Formats: sequence, C-alpha cells, structure tokens
Amino acid sequence: MGMKHWLIKSEPDEFSIDRLAKVKREAWSGVRNYQARNYMRDGMQLGDEIFFYHSNCELPGIVGLCTVAKLAYPDPTQFDPESDYFDSASPRDKPRWLCVDVAYKCKLKRTITLGELKSMDGLGDFVLTRRGNRLSVLPVTVTQWNNILSME
Repeated sequence: MGMKHWLIKSEPDEFSIDRLAKVKREAWSGVRNYQARNYMRDGMQLGDEIFFYHSNCELPGIVGLCTVAKLAYPDPTQFDPESDYFDSASPRDKPRWLCVDVAYKCKLKRTITLGELKSMDGLGDFVLTRRGNRLSVLPVTVTQWNNILSME
C-alpha cells in the first residue's frame, strides 16, 4: 500500500505551524475523538504526508506540511492529572488514547483558506468541508492532496 495523506487541525494559539517549525517534531497528543484516534492507529504510516491546518482563528486554513515521524503509541497526556487531556478512566495497561509524532516539512507560501477549499472544484467529498465536521485528524485522497497543493 502506498503513502497516504492526512490533515491535522490545531488552533494556532494552542500549537501553530511556526511552533512545529521551531521544535521540528512533536507528539500529536490530546486527540479525544475515537474516529481521529482510529485514523492515527489504523491508517497513519511512517512518512505519510500531512496538511497542517489552523482552526478556530481569524483565517482558518492549510498553512504547512508535515509528515508522520512515529507510529501511534499511548498518549501520555491521558495519564497526567495536570493535563487538560487527562482521562482518569483510561487504564495504563490498555490505554484509550493514542498519538503519533509529526515532523515539520515546510510552511506554505500562503494560507489556503477554508473558504477557498469550500468553493474549489475537484475535491469531491472532502471531509474537512462537510457540515458539522469536528475531526482533528482526517484522511485526504491523492487527488484532493494534489488539487489543494496546486492552489499554493
């Protein structure tokens, strides 16, 4: 099976593409949605390419690229009572939540905005633009990936 493509969302106040550029690699922790967790656990492979998306900000959109640098493993924040993502019901021997490590690749020359993505032909049923979508990790088809990159 070939390389897959993904999109991950983060609020820039929480963790931005600039921060990822600075640290180079980061655990994509704090994901508390089962479908997003399953994408990380069952779908993501080393080297898969990822769109980095800024959400819940003045100009939401795709701002950079990163790659999967480490396969899914137990998210340490679920066991940390000081963390906003602490889950007292998650057993250490069978953790409920997982994360992957992502590695910075590049920042796009400009933000490809949500508005542009919504009005673009050639994206088909793009999960990001579905009404009510709240997933922070989602799949991107090869066609969607190429069409979106061509907008830069």
